[in-house]
Amino acid sequence: MDREAWAISLCFVLVVSLLLRAHGNSEGDALNALKTNLADPNNVLQSWDPTLVNPCTWFHVTCNSDNSVTRVDLGNANLSGQLVPQLGQLPNLQYLELYSNNISGRVPNELGNLTNLVSLDLYLNVLSGPIPDTLGNLQRLRFLRLNNNTLSGPIPVILTTIESLQVLDLSNNRLTGDIPINGSFSLFTPISFQNNLLITPPAAPPPPVSQTPPSSPVGSGTTGAIAGGVAAGAALLFAAPAIALAMWRRKKPQDHFFDVPGQWAKQKIAYKEVFFFFLVTKTPEEDPEVHLGQLKRFSLRELQVATDNFSNKNILGRGGFGKVYKGRLADGSLVAVKRLKEERTQGGELQFQTEVEMISMAVHRNLLRLRGFCMTPTERLLVYPYMANGSVASCLRERSETQPPLDWPIRKRIALGSARGLAYLHDHCDPKIIHRDVKAANILLDEEFEAVVGDFGLAKLMDYKDTHVTTAVRGTIGHIAPEYLSTGKSSEKTDVFGYGVMLLELITGQRAFDLARLANDDDVMLLDWVKGLLKEKKLETLVDADLQGNYIDEEVEELIQVALLCTQGTAMERPKMSEVVRMLEGDGLAERWEEWQKEEIFRQEFNHTHHQNNDWIIADGNALPDSTPNLRPEELSGPR
Repeated sequence: MDREAWAISLCFVLVVSLLLRAHGNSEGDALNALKTNLADPNNVLQSWDPTLVNPCTWFHVTCNSDNSVTRVDLGNANLSGQLVPQLGQLPNLQYLELYSNNISGRVPNELGNLTNLVSLDLYLNVLSGPIPDTLGNLQRLRFLRLNNNTLSGPIPVILTTIESLQVLDLSNNRLTGDIPINGSFSLFTPISFQNNLLITPPAAPPPPVSQTPPSSPVGSGTTGAIAGGVAAGAALLFAAPAIALAMWRRKKPQDHFFDVPGQWAKQKIAYKEVFFFFLVTKTPEEDPEVHLGQLKRFSLRELQVATDNFSNKNILGRGGFGKVYKGRLADGSLVAVKRLKEERTQGGELQFQTEVEMISMAVHRNLLRLRGFCMTPTERLLVYPYMANGSVASCLRERSETQPPLDWPIRKRIALGSARGLAYLHDHCDPKIIHRDVKAANILLDEEFEAVVGDFGLAKLMDYKDTHVTTAVRGTIGHIAPEYLSTGKSSEKTDVFGYGVMLLELITGQRAFDLARLANDDDVMLLDWVKGLLKEKKLETLVDADLQGNYIDEEVEELIQVALLCTQGTAMERPKMSEVVRMLEGDGLAERWEEWQKEEIFRQEFNHTHHQNNDWIIADGNALPDSTPNLRPEELSGPR
């Protein structure tokens, strides 16, 4: 009897294990089917091993705590081939990023099964055929970008039922039929649909003219003639600029545009020029209120009420660009209001407004989205969503006793998320946006502790009063790249340097510049302090004590390796942010680190140094130079 019970139990365990294995492999099978159907000349999918239990260890694949795939990042990977219907077997997928490849064929109907999808980015491929009606099932979708393909047929009307949709781009295809104007599509302007074969909806008819009661024949005739003349003159007066603009545009070559939703405005952002069409409403008591896409122009009075007249009790932070206040708008939503402190000059309003518009077009999961702005002759204010969990810096160094410290998995997620946000600014904004002040204080955390890069674009925004040259170094001591400090010229590689220092903040919990370290005869610069500890092989000393040893040594070492690659003294030797993202995802770090070590050995031999170190890092003091040559703090904006 016992033997029978044991046999039954064994069979039960085997059946359960087989079921679990089948479940774990179903997502891997779906992704492996995609791999099989794609040509991969750069071996981006080399780690996609179908024999593994689940795909969570594969590069460019992100999973949740239940080992279910939530993200596939294969943008700009030089892939070709066709998508597969098995992609619909990823029930928890939130982000499908396959943009900027050479993928052809149809968009699978099965993508409509991905009901948790937030972002579908298939732009800049050669996809053909219709847009599937099944995409209307994606009721959580916020970003739908199918532009620059060869899609044909009508736009499915069911897409207008996706109320969560924030960004839509179907431009530069071969779509036909009517442009839907109801539901969520009422928020989008024609720029989302341009360069297709679509029928533009007719303009709304003018309001009916009320009939005036008849008067005497003579008076009526005279009044009618005067009214007709006035109406004709007014019509001609207002129509002339529109006619001139239309004739000018017919002669002008087509530009490429993209769009964010805007109920009250038509907004065009060209690669070389910026055009704005505003609908302005004004009451006697308020400033003009302009809605540009989802960007709102707030009145100063509205923000004064929201922040209790910029009360000191509502200050969230201070920095080189001004103070940040917590506010509550009339609809009850919480916002963070940044009050810029730069002096105003005549003629800067248009440039400021243009830069604000460009900043607002950067839309990404890991970027803080600008909600609105306020501009008066004496004030410049920016309005952002309020982030309840504050910044990475505040969570590392200013948390209350009741607030738990950031654990190691969250810190790893912050490193990857902030890298993705910066890579988007560098590679997917045109013109590219250089942050110029990357640090833990500018990495905010949303409700799920997902990293959100803030303050991007502000350095350029604050230079709107200059002509073409940036005269002041913007940034914070300890985060500024040597070449930026010495020449005043910034590039994406200056952001990479600041990001590397931010990684060290994440690992150590310490400030990038801290005079308190002098008390222990340590370096005031975090980068130099870390290099000194690594030279002495004191890895455990530099890891944040708040982690209480709850981290994986190998992962800490890998993150330090990425940080040191990012903070190399020469800008050209630093990786791009897109390369950093891939290294953090497990692709290419070992090779890059080995190459760096060989170069360091060569430098040491060239400098006639004979310091030997066979550990995981070469930490010769000559090979790791001081990070702050010729420091001129009077040029800096100061810590925030």
